Amino acid sequence: MSLDLNFAPVFASSDALLAGTLVTVEITLCALLLSCLLGLLIGVVRINPQEKVLYGLASGYVAIIRGTPLLVQLFIWYYGLPRLGVMLPSFFCGVIGLGLYSAAYVSEIVRGTIMSVERGQNEAARSLGMSSKQAMMKIILPQAIVRMLPPLGNEFIALIKNSALVSLITIHDVMQQGNTIISNTYRDLETYLVIAVIYFVLTSLTVTALRHYEKRHHQKGVQ
Repeated sequence: MSLDLNFAPVFASSDALLAGTLVTVEITLCALLLSCLLGLLIGVVRINPQEKVLYGLASGYVAIIRGTPLLVQLFIWYYGLPRLGVMLPSFFCGVIGLGLYSAAYVSEIVRGTIMSVERGQNEAARSLGMSSKQAMMKIILPQAIVRMLPPLGNEFIALIKNSALVSLITIHDVMQQGNTIISNTYRDLETYLVIAVIYFVLTSLTVTALRHYEKRHHQKGVQ
């Protein structure tokens, strides 16, 4: 059995793949912003069990989001909300679904790194007359952010790959465009190989950017 690969029909639709890639990047960046903001908030809340109501809500959110598949959550946003009379564009459903899902994991990264900062740092800040909020914003959080970078990088890469699922809620990302090309050319293997390369390039660029940022931050710290 010979393997007959012909990428010409796929490359002939490069404009569609490029448009889909831009949509993938756009939805990933929007979801990333949402996940970072919400994840930071939830992570900070979850280090203070004295605030029982907020702590309980945040912990419940993380448990539910991490305990259910992302695809099911996307379907709830896209197919479930209209049953309640709430109609959202598919793009927003994708951003919300991806962002809320990723935020649960970002919050765990935030919580873990904040708790890894030595307690003496907080005690020293309080002894200088800082409030708990000031100590968190000026002393604890800046140190924790440096430690967050490697695990956050892994989460960002996972977010890029998870974005492929939004094609199932009619968002014209690179996967959706690829499926259209397959229906027209019947070149499924070639199309999926090209899409795999596109995702590999996106994740590789993300890794390179993060490593460059970490290196620059480390050099500033040494100086």
